[in-house]
Amino acid sequence: MEPKDADRSHGRLGTFARLLRDPLGVLDRIAARSDGTVVRLDLGPFRPYLVTRPEHVQHVLRDRAGTYPREGMMWKPMRRLLGNGIAGEGEAWGRHRRMVAPAFSARHIDGLVDGMAAAIVPAVEACRTDAPIEVYAEMTRIVHRVIRRVFFSDRIPADDVDRLGTATTGILGALAARMVLPFVPDSVPLPGDATYRRATRTVDEVLLPVVREQRRRGGDEPDILTMLSQARDETGARLPDEQVRDDLIALFAAGTESTAVALTWLWLVLDGQPAVADRLRTEVAEVVGAGPVRRGHLPALRYTRMVLQEVLRLYPPGWLIPRTAVAADDLAGVPIRPGDTVLVSPYLTHRLPRYWDDPARFDPERFTPDRSAGRHPGAYLPFGAGPHRCLGSHLFTVEAQLIVAAVLSRYRPRLVGTPSVRPRLGASLRPRQRVRLQLAA
Repeated sequence: MEPKDADRSHGRLGTFARLLRDPLGVLDRIAARSDGTVVRLDLGPFRPYLVTRPEHVQHVLRDRAGTYPREGMMWKPMRRLLGNGIAGEGEAWGRHRRMVAPAFSARHIDGLVDGMAAAIVPAVEACRTDAPIEVYAEMTRIVHRVIRRVFFSDRIPADDVDRLGTATTGILGALAARMVLPFVPDSVPLPGDATYRRATRTVDEVLLPVVREQRRRGGDEPDILTMLSQARDETGARLPDEQVRDDLIALFAAGTESTAVALTWLWLVLDGQPAVADRLRTEVAEVVGAGPVRRGHLPALRYTRMVLQEVLRLYPPGWLIPRTAVAADDLAGVPIRPGDTVLVSPYLTHRLPRYWDDPARFDPERFTPDRSAGRHPGAYLPFGAGPHRCLGSHLFTVEAQLIVAAVLSRYRPRLVGTPSVRPRLGASLRPRQRVRLQLAA
């Protein structure tokens, strides 16, 4: 592709209102017209490059990751909350990632599965009511019970975990305007700023006392709080309380939001896929039966895992991954200059026809070993790619399988109403309307 092609006007919006109303629709049309080539979006004073092809995605996120750090757009406002540890860049980020990585390893998570299941089963049973449930709220509540155990060994009240969840949800929603308008200075108020400030105060009120209490009393619980509280930097000094709090909330937000959003989409999608829903229920009935879900059930829940993978393909919670170039680069023949913004969109990459047959169709069979074998490794990135790939991918897979199996072994969910399947703008990709379910025994 010639450099001049990347600079031609794609998707000239006229006003930012159209982008705010339907960002995915606008980007989808541009990606379809460009057939996956690198294009420059003309959004007035903001002119980022849109990257969708798997090979280009790998170039940005993996091969030249140092050239494209997490700077600008949503990273700047998020760093005000999350600091420069696990959510940052450079040496500090690498040090914090190495500290945290063992807690998210498959071996460690697998050792916690029975405890996670023990938290999930009563949380799922508490959903039963004669009235329909609001899916995102209930999935979030269930996920919080798992996170409470994995992160805190149940040492903080469930209500405080829910307060953290409400705060992080508010923060992610409040970032929407600053993601689309990254050139607006912090001193200029935008929608969501007040929510952001209130939510960060809640995070401080909940987490800082917990961190200080952990350091006062000590203990060797196998949780994230203990690991971070005991971690030391290269000089042997412990991390400051505020840094432990930053890392905790960064990991909490990632671990909660992605799972709750994916499970919300799951129940919405299954309503329109009766054959998939029947096969999923059959597998759970054969594997789990009437008893509580356990660690030993997970290997046999193969179709459940494929259904979740397909949900993440169509509706990846992290639909947009912005990066800012810090050095000149050649990206598929397009010259990138320092300061240019590059937008990687898993949502669009997962829907490119040249890599996915009939990409709009919900088809869990895409993830059988035979069909997955020949797929480009950059074509599927629900957890990102490269050195910043999400640490919690195995936690998500285990947790989501346990929750789906626990729900389907007890209830037959039925969608109430006909909510739109259109996503709405935000730092994560949620349905535009509330999704409600009636849970029949």
